[in-house]
Amino acid sequence: MKLWVIYAIISMLFAGLTSVIAKIGVKNVSADTGLVIRTSTVFVLIWINMMAFESLKDFKNLTRNDIIFLCFSGLTTTISWIFYYKAIKIGDVSQVALIDKGSILITLLLSFFILNEVFSWKIIVGAGFILVGLIILAIK
Repeated sequence: MKLWVIYAIISMLFAGLTSVIAKIGVKNVSADTGLVIRTSTVFVLIWINMMAFESLKDFKNLTRNDIIFLCFSGLTTTISWIFYYKAIKIGDVSQVALIDKGSILITLLLSFFILNEVFSWKIIVGAGFILVGLIILAIK
């Protein structure tokens, strides 16, 4: 198995845990308070990870363009997390998570048009299943 697949599976497992744990964590506080605690924890742990793996030297490789796009990614992450936490605070985490994962369709479209990634029949079929699942959820 390729290393990126293993990393993606680990990411998937922890992302699945994240939503359920977050729902429990915002039980007695606002979504914004929960998000501050989560984001602060992420911030500290990412810095520890960078220092542990000696990645600090990579800062010298950053270009102005890299910084602009990474900051824009941070902005979009922030907006996504704010509304995700508001949604799980008042809604069922199972439904919120399923709708949120519809972002995969947006990612696929942007990866084809902006990054010129390969568009295969497997991706089309998989995206079709995701879209059908979202439609089923939307039907009352």
